[in-house]
Amino acid sequence: MTYLPNPNRYQNMEYRRCGNSGLKLPAVSLGMWHNFGAIDSLENARNILRLAFDSGITHFDLANNYGPPAGSAEETFGQIYKDDFKRYRDELVISSKAGWGMWEGPYGDWGSKKYLVASLDQSLKRMGLDYVDIFYHHRPDPETPMEETMGTLDLMVRQGKALYVGISSYSASETEQAVAILKRLGTPCLIHQPKYSMFDRWVEGGLLDVLGNEGVGCIPFSPLAQGLLSNKYLKGIPEGSRAAAHRGNGAIEENAITEANIAKVAKLNEVAIKRGQNLAQMALSWILKDQRVTSVLIGVSKPEQVTDSLKCLANTSFTDEELTLINNILD
Repeated sequence: MTYLPNPNRYQNMEYRRCGNSGLKLPAVSLGMWHNFGAIDSLENARNILRLAFDSGITHFDLANNYGPPAGSAEETFGQIYKDDFKRYRDELVISSKAGWGMWEGPYGDWGSKKYLVASLDQSLKRMGLDYVDIFYHHRPDPETPMEETMGTLDLMVRQGKALYVGISSYSASETEQAVAILKRLGTPCLIHQPKYSMFDRWVEGGLLDVLGNEGVGCIPFSPLAQGLLSNKYLKGIPEGSRAAAHRGNGAIEENAITEANIAKVAKLNEVAIKRGQNLAQMALSWILKDQRVTSVLIGVSKPEQVTDSLKCLANTSFTDEELTLINNILD
């Protein structure tokens, strides 16, 4: 059956301008790090993507190594895109990245021009696209000159293979350097994708200030600490959960579910209930309270988790009392 999107899909989504650019992103974007690989259900992935777009989520975020196995998330997306979304290409923002190990030998990792050019070409082929809207360098490369890496991102825009470029997991000082190089080249850094959650607040140590000052957008990943900041693990590790799946590729493991973390989660859950939210919704709202944040990436395994996550948009403001209470719990 031909997919026909919800005609009212744009009515309830908030769209935020990405830094100083002309691009707006939905406040909630869909990340495809896990649950979209070859080992996962194609129909479940299709249902998630359809519901996301029906709900006003126009941004789908991928990377060359997403799966497992690496590359298969882009292949899954490419199949669904061909079947359901190709006619809506101009309504979508599709991003991908490279910077982690992808193939054997010295040219399949990090940040060389050789690797990045080949990787983007492979990603476009897997997804069946002529271009991506955003292409990121996935992590800093300590051995490749940053001028080479940023110069390659600039080249990709000039070749028409990417409309915008960004960086991920760069420190504040590395971000300043990357932004300056891209600015000189004439291809501004659109956005930074850092890991950021209540349990991982490193971006508050200078990165958010750099992004705000430079007019660069911010789209945090793992805002729920891969499910830890939800009700999922309050009573142990449920069968079928990400922590029990041992998926690898950076996914949460059982050793993250400590008594100390669960004690904090339980207290945070009480704050969320008083706000009229569940814990996952509050954790997303807490990220979005900062106007330097353009969008927050959610990772889901079921369509209903999309609907649940979007309820965070009903209340993204916090009182001083709530923020103090949350900080005291996290300290």
